[in-house]
Amino acid sequence: MFQRVLIANRGVIARRIVRALNSLGIESVVVYSEADQGAPYLAEATQAIALKGVSAAESYLNVDVLEGVIRKTGADAVHPGYGFLAENAGFARRVAACGARFIGPAPDLIEQMGDKVCARQLAVEHNFPCHAGSALIASQDEALTEAARIGYPVMVKPAAGGGGIGMQVADSDASLRQAFSRAGVMAERAFGSAAVYLERWIENPRHIEVQVLGDGKDAMHLYERECSVQRRHQKVIEESPAPGIDRAELEPVLNRARQFSADIGYDSVGTIETLRGADGAYGFLEMNTRIQVEHGVTEMVTGVDLVSAQIALAAGLGLPKTKPLVGHALEVRVYAEDSRTLMPSTGQLSCFRPPQLHGVRVETGMAQGQFVTQHYDPMLAKLISVGHTREMAIGRALVACRAFEIRGVNTNLALLQKILTDPVFIAGNIDTGYLDRLLAKT
Repeated sequence: MFQRVLIANRGVIARRIVRALNSLGIESVVVYSEADQGAPYLAEATQAIALKGVSAAESYLNVDVLEGVIRKTGADAVHPGYGFLAENAGFARRVAACGARFIGPAPDLIEQMGDKVCARQLAVEHNFPCHAGSALIASQDEALTEAARIGYPVMVKPAAGGGGIGMQVADSDASLRQAFSRAGVMAERAFGSAAVYLERWIENPRHIEVQVLGDGKDAMHLYERECSVQRRHQKVIEESPAPGIDRAELEPVLNRARQFSADIGYDSVGTIETLRGADGAYGFLEMNTRIQVEHGVTEMVTGVDLVSAQIALAAGLGLPKTKPLVGHALEVRVYAEDSRTLMPSTGQLSCFRPPQLHGVRVETGMAQGQFVTQHYDPMLAKLISVGHTREMAIGRALVACRAFEIRGVNTNLALLQKILTDPVFIAGNIDTGYLDRLLAKT
């Protein structure tokens, strides 16, 4: 096992990793920018090292500086968390060049899965179902030809993308010409590559993802998560198991995800995301080669510590034991943003009192007195509730949202409560268009 791990991240996930390392008896080294000086996990870690600057580019994305910290502290492993450098194969290779272990999959796997066209092709080759799509599109004329083959509506997607950035829907030749140009420009700006491809547009699908773990030879799954409550293609609420879907329908998808992970030699924690159409057909969306924001949902219904398992896999200690799915868990993401406009909110947290309730787990990297800046993701906390039934988990999440005291910034707590009390959500009648329809009513 490792002796000292550098955490190349911040906020909620940095604190979560510190907790896992402390439980394993491993020293933790956290880095922090000038904006994160008051973060609570700085005192919880073995060592905290200040980074110059406030922006992500100056601090958490500065590979040269992070490499210096690895060498200075003698860290024998680096945990990238999620976001920032978590799926950066170049950074993984730099970590290895320092003599440390990158806590994540092999760099080649990161690159393959980061290229969405390559990932789709691998899925096809290994018999994982995919909705109709194309290879890379080089021109508008090629896009029109491929759209005629696939059938409208289609989505233009950046090959190197993520988080819904740059995706454009087209339902005709005219709209496809415009979408192709816009998507290329946005992809170049966001990801440094204008490469795009087409996928069949699935109207209001359900977003179902499978938690997988691999040791390079074998793989396992830890069931599914329902992630359909989204805004701007960003998840707001996740839960497990997926409501209203029979286990007999899900089992083949779970097993295919496990087999696919084993076939490609996957060697870490990861997630295979799918879209389920109204006809019940599942199609590969992408594979995330990192710990997910919503990993706590799976932990609550299986009892498996996924962060500790990820560290153990990196240390060559093998897969954890398979656990049964017990109860129901639900996670709501608390953001510093306006509940109506969904625009980020900044300011000082004059009051920040997370609830302490039975059946509710709070994950946060913030503390009262800290400033919420425009430089990072506006997530303040995650509330993860668990119960014997979905109704119990929803009720506990609702109570937790009402009990969470936050002043100094606007939050989405009112929106979360609106969702949790909505009869449509409670009935489980959700898809990726659900939240837009709910917001349109207000």
